[in-house]
Amino acid sequence: MAEQDRTHGDTQENLANAQEQGRYIRKVRSFVKREGRLTKGQAGALERCWPSMGLTHEMGLLDLDKVFARQADTIVEIGFGMGHSLVEMAAAAPEKNFIGIEVHRPGVGACLMEAEVQQVENLRVFEHDAVEVLNDCIADQSLAGVQVFFPDPWHKKRHHKRRLIQPEFVELLRQKLAIGGILHLATDWENYAEHMLEVMQAAEAQGNWQNLSASNDYIPRPEERPLTKFERRGERLGHGVWDLKFRRVK
Repeated sequence: MAEQDRTHGDTQENLANAQEQGRYIRKVRSFVKREGRLTKGQAGALERCWPSMGLTHEMGLLDLDKVFARQADTIVEIGFGMGHSLVEMAAAAPEKNFIGIEVHRPGVGACLMEAEVQQVENLRVFEHDAVEVLNDCIADQSLAGVQVFFPDPWHKKRHHKRRLIQPEFVELLRQKLAIGGILHLATDWENYAEHMLEVMQAAEAQGNWQNLSASNDYIPRPEERPLTKFERRGERLGHGVWDLKFRRVK
């Protein structure tokens, strides 16, 4: 990990030097793509399920009523990992539409494999960068909810600027949510929770959001967010998890 950090630092320095010299450098994305090897089960699920459940950035702006062949509230989850919680939420709320966005191909395969086992039909997935999907594929004011659970905390202080929950990204999410739509965030890093709250409170001060916490900070884990194995282990070890919910008000 230390060697990776040094390499990353060298790369960032090279980028900065190139930019100072006026050379074009591709914009750094909001994620690090860790490509792993697909299991046979994941590969099989991708082959079988992608034609009916897969969405691509190349499709452009989506008509969600056509994508799901019905009118229903649509929830987007950004960075669903292996997809177990997302599939569980979709199975528990068949009256809603769910879209998952993830860049990790084995995670996409695992999600589709679990959806196939549970016979979930109200779920679609992207294997693409969330910012590009939101900008190019999701219409403004079209979502009932957005959820971001356990994003990369970038726990080293010098990497905090890489955290996904930043003012610009939150403003993008606000635009995609309908008035009254809910943004649900969760993290198991207290420092990141404090950062999330600070970002959201600044946006709330502009009149854009309402914190749904009775204490104006965090909320207990909502029943609709499944308790993961990782969380159960963390609870036994005394680790905390912080949930935040904000409603778009304008």
